[in-house]
Amino acid sequence: MTARTPRILAIMGSGETAPTMAKVHRAILERLGPAPVPAVLIDTPYGFQENVDDISGRTMDYFRETVGSPIGVASLRSATEDDQLARATAVARIREARYVFAGPGSPSYALRQWSATEVPRLLADKLAAGGAVVLASAAALTAGVVTIPVYEVYKAGDDPTWLPGLDLLAAATGLCAAVVPHYDNSEGGTHDTRFCYMGERRIRVLEAALPPDAFILGVDSHTALILDLDAGTASVAGAGGVTVRVEGRSTTFPSGTTVRSHEILAAAERLRAGDGPGEGGGRTPAGAGRPGDAPDGGEGAGVPAGDADEQGLAAAAAVHERAFDAAVAARDARGAVTAILGLEATIVAWSRDTGDSADYDHARAVLRSLVVRLGD
Repeated sequence: MTARTPRILAIMGSGETAPTMAKVHRAILERLGPAPVPAVLIDTPYGFQENVDDISGRTMDYFRETVGSPIGVASLRSATEDDQLARATAVARIREARYVFAGPGSPSYALRQWSATEVPRLLADKLAAGGAVVLASAAALTAGVVTIPVYEVYKAGDDPTWLPGLDLLAAATGLCAAVVPHYDNSEGGTHDTRFCYMGERRIRVLEAALPPDAFILGVDSHTALILDLDAGTASVAGAGGVTVRVEGRSTTFPSGTTVRSHEILAAAERLRAGDGPGEGGGRTPAGAGRPGDAPDGGEGAGVPAGDADEQGLAAAAAVHERAFDAAVAARDARGAVTAILGLEATIVAWSRDTGDSADYDHARAVLRSLVVRLGD
């Protein structure tokens, strides 16, 4: 008797093509059968961009070289294209794949294109019949009952509002939530860009307009929520945590936690009843779950803990800089050079990330500084 393919929905806050998420991709792929697992990237979310081919190429390079598994492209850049063969080919590739991945771009653009195609049904069917759907960054925003049109609000100044989402999360797990990736974003520096660039003021406006019984499910940068639909578990992996927020109150499941999926809903219900901090969206650790261990003998996602390179580029740069400092203090030229080469290799690995990050410029500045200090 042929074993059924596991059903997995994974939501990544960011860093979907960075070293931080490589182990998550790898662990999910390993559960889907012998290599090579049929895997496809849907290019719709960034299909409007002029560098669409470059993003697809970098993603394929990342899967081949960093994850260690090939991925193809289901190219569906626009639902209005007249090329019926291209559309039929994309649909066939999605249907045949056991691992379906979509990531950066514009959530509102993706929703507009997908609504006129078979994609929403194909993703729902994948989660019902067997396979993995991995949604990150812009695509992650589409997974919930409603979606933030990030570009329109943050870049164009539209009033904060919701768009209808694909609602894959509720169909697969019963969780009526708005998925908010980049939840802990700090790129703004002097202004608040948490909550996927919305900041506290705008997220409060959005929160007040949520559908009844819905809550915000925030996924931090370089963090993944892995939902095993067969085992009924939810696991958190990566650099940050996953936050349940209701009416300004929130509770966080940190990286390494595995709980039953219904415990996320229970956390939302406790917050709705007034149990949790209510000022400024403060976050307190969730009480349920044990780091790295599935409750009651559940399988969990089997995602191992990471090292410094997998905690973010800034953290990795700091580790190499400390190694350099120690080597210089010990007059160990070989050790200093090794630290510089290690940082350079880390920067190369992160260059495959399709997201924009100020950490990349910071790491390059650290590298140049270490070279100058070595010369001194």
